Amino acid sequence: MKYFYLFIFFFGLSAHAFSQNYTVKGKVLEYGKSEAVPYANILLLSVSDSSQVTGTISEIDGEFELNSVREGEYLFKIQYLGYQNFFKTITVRGNMDLGAINIREEATALGEVVVAARRSSGTQRSDTTMYNADAFKTMKDASAQVLIEKLPGVVSEGGVLQAQGEAIAQILVDGKPFFGNDVQSALQNLPAEVIQSIEIFDQKSEKAQLSGFDDGERLKTINIITKPNRRKGQFGKMTAGYGTDDRYLVGASVNAFNEDQRLTFTGLSNNINLLNYSSDANTQSDGRPQEGIVTTNILGMNYTDLWGEKIKVTGSYQYSNRENVGIISRFRDFVTTDGSNQEYSEVSRDVRVNNEHQADLRLDYNPNSRNRILYIPRLRARFETENSGFFGETTDGQNLINQVENARLGDYTEFDFFNRLLYSHQFNKPGRTITLRTFYHRGWDNDESIRTAENTYFEESGERVEQIDQLTTRDRIGNRWEVGLSFTEALSEKSQIEIEYEIGNRNNDSEQLIFNVEGGDFEAGNMMLDTALSNVFQSDYLTQEFELGYQYSVEKFKMQTELQYQIADLDNAQEFPQAFALQRNFKAILPTVRMEYKFSPTTNIQLDYDTRTAEPQVRQLQPVIDNSNPLQLRTGNPDLDQSYSHDFRLRFRNQNPETDKSWFLFARSSLVNNFISNSTFIADEPTEIQDGIILEKGSQLNSPVNLDGYWDMRTWLSYGMPLDFIKSKLNLNLGGGVTRRPGQVNDQIGFNNSQRLSTGFSINSSISDQIDFNIWSRSSFNRVENTLNSNLNDRFFQQRFRVNFNWIIWEGFIYRLDINHQINSGLSEGFDNNFSLINMSIGKKIFQNQRGEISIMVYDLLGQNANVRRNITETFIEDIQTNVLQRYFMLSFTYNLRRFSKGMDMDDYNELINTGDSSGGGRGGRPTDI
Repeated sequence: MKYFYLFIFFFGLSAHAFSQNYTVKGKVLEYGKSEAVPYANILLLSVSDSSQVTGTISEIDGEFELNSVREGEYLFKIQYLGYQNFFKTITVRGNMDLGAINIREEATALGEVVVAARRSSGTQRSDTTMYNADAFKTMKDASAQVLIEKLPGVVSEGGVLQAQGEAIAQILVDGKPFFGNDVQSALQNLPAEVIQSIEIFDQKSEKAQLSGFDDGERLKTINIITKPNRRKGQFGKMTAGYGTDDRYLVGASVNAFNEDQRLTFTGLSNNINLLNYSSDANTQSDGRPQEGIVTTNILGMNYTDLWGEKIKVTGSYQYSNRENVGIISRFRDFVTTDGSNQEYSEVSRDVRVNNEHQADLRLDYNPNSRNRILYIPRLRARFETENSGFFGETTDGQNLINQVENARLGDYTEFDFFNRLLYSHQFNKPGRTITLRTFYHRGWDNDESIRTAENTYFEESGERVEQIDQLTTRDRIGNRWEVGLSFTEALSEKSQIEIEYEIGNRNNDSEQLIFNVEGGDFEAGNMMLDTALSNVFQSDYLTQEFELGYQYSVEKFKMQTELQYQIADLDNAQEFPQAFALQRNFKAILPTVRMEYKFSPTTNIQLDYDTRTAEPQVRQLQPVIDNSNPLQLRTGNPDLDQSYSHDFRLRFRNQNPETDKSWFLFARSSLVNNFISNSTFIADEPTEIQDGIILEKGSQLNSPVNLDGYWDMRTWLSYGMPLDFIKSKLNLNLGGGVTRRPGQVNDQIGFNNSQRLSTGFSINSSISDQIDFNIWSRSSFNRVENTLNSNLNDRFFQQRFRVNFNWIIWEGFIYRLDINHQINSGLSEGFDNNFSLINMSIGKKIFQNQRGEISIMVYDLLGQNANVRRNITETFIEDIQTNVLQRYFMLSFTYNLRRFSKGMDMDDYNELINTGDSSGGGRGGRPTDI
């Protein structure tokens, strides 16, 4: 650690040698009136990806000043409710005074006739889609998630929130990370009423942001910009409820904002399957029933601040305690080579108690305009206990082949410590930069479990029973480090090159010891090491990468190409039960091409072609038998090669602010050579697969293997438009996918080919804060074909329909309804469950400011809740059904905290102008309940 501080100190001293701090100032006026516009958002954005660099708000006289601005080119933006966004590209070479800047209102007047334009919901700027929050009406107490789900191109698919066809990976608030990568917690801890605008974009990696060269690593990101008069105060929500069957809920989320310093505390205790505190009533975990019955206790904190003018800090901590009681039924139809059937059915019960701590920190130090240091550590500790058991049977479609009854008790401990450090320096010459980045991860795993199993094999001579009693201990230590250095140089105003070198290593040390317990007495200690199942294994994977890149950029077109040469050395060594060593050397050339064309400020298209390699994981390399399920053994393969993939991506965006119509198209395809697939050997007679290990008739041995021929192609299209006659917005979407998975069964290679076509729509109301509804539907048609066994050819259909309705009826009485209907057709027998999950509540707002509410809710009114899904792999098709929470009633009390230091909004401003009273309002006003 002392070396790290010396490193920081050294670069800090060198940074000050280049210290240059510039200011950008100006004044915001209303167009045509020359009146000051107070408390407008003033933002400096990165030209490359439109991410926020810095920002402030205008004062009461409209003046603003941005301090500590680095030299470079920026996109300058002014944003204020009711006014058109103002954009201007500026180049900072020294202190700048932009003078008076006039911004226009959204509505314009022509003579005596006022033509009020529809309030535009948003616009497109390069790869950033920007929305005005006030164009999407929500209930007064709605969370940010309710607002986000109303945006065009945003859907919730399988419990994952997606934007423009890609999963949302992180939430920023005023450009700063909020709750790390926990998207749901971030959106549930922020009320919709504090949001002024929303930006959706693909955030590039820290390295790409620092160097200016795109490395292809992008995170679909939402940046929430808060209202200026909601950045100082305390707000949040608290809920307590108790119901039938001893169901309970106690939770709270409280935010304390003081401009740049922001604290969020969240807590939750419940046994109604909520994994995170939700401020939305009738929640269904994004419409997907949670698997099992879950009891959760959570404490969390998020902290953001600006230390002085040069250090931005963001940190979060969360402790969670969860108990999950899961009852799972599964049915697998295996691929065979002779057209015969082999089916496996299983019923399991799994009780797991998980305690987890996670702490994240981000320190962003900008000593001057030319130097930046970014340090990102993360610590995670997990402690889990398991009490599980299952009963499984294998048949040929009619007759039993074998069966197993298995029970396990286990204790598992896991620690992970991640560190990332980046340093960037910009030279005096524009375009000349140097970026150093390091990464280090260390992980420790320690597992201990006891297992008993009774295996029954049905043979012509009769039944044969085998008893297994085992103690298993596993210890794993993993280290991974990377160091990279990149240098960029401008060839001209339009072009730039990058030279980069990276070296890294992944080291794993694993020890698995399995003891057979004689007589099944685990306490007596009469144990014998099973050398056939035990293993001590080490693996090193050292990579070096040399890269040369070229970038060309003009006003509407940007192109970047890179050529990377990679050398990788894989060194595997087994110490026990038999010593052997295996060294492999890989060389690869990895080209990359990225292009972007801007048809207009609101329309653009992006095309990416990437190549990459992926090394096998340590568990895939270990040649040790895993008999967790004695009927389906697994082992590793130390001869695995790295895979090589070609990835293509296309993104098209169009957001018309005049018609409020939007188009989004996302398509990707992937072709993988040396794909790490699965090889299955199905024994047609007892077969010795290793010294002392017999694979009985009908049982399986599964192992990873490299196969060519994998490819996957998916596309997603969304179209959004307003429905003025019902003050709502309509979103239509269409998706398709084709996947080809190679697999190996009894040394024969075959392919599982699957096609999927989906279509759906959503209607999101923007009527008022008294009534709100969302109607959502998604249908998918699926087809599966197998080249080895046509008996597995199948077609199935799934359809989901959801209605969410909220209505403040009269005098604070509020009615809520949430319907989630699902249809499954074409699944295995017993899994075609069609069900309707209906949640409903009636409540009454109380207190003078209506911040309190008493309500009674019923969950799963019809008692039909179910959870069914299908998985398709290269060697089987699987249907799964799990137990879920069913009907209960709950009485609850909720209180919304809203206490702000009264800032200046337009109403305050108009009142000030009309009365001439300059003593009221203001940024430093007393806290006021609103």
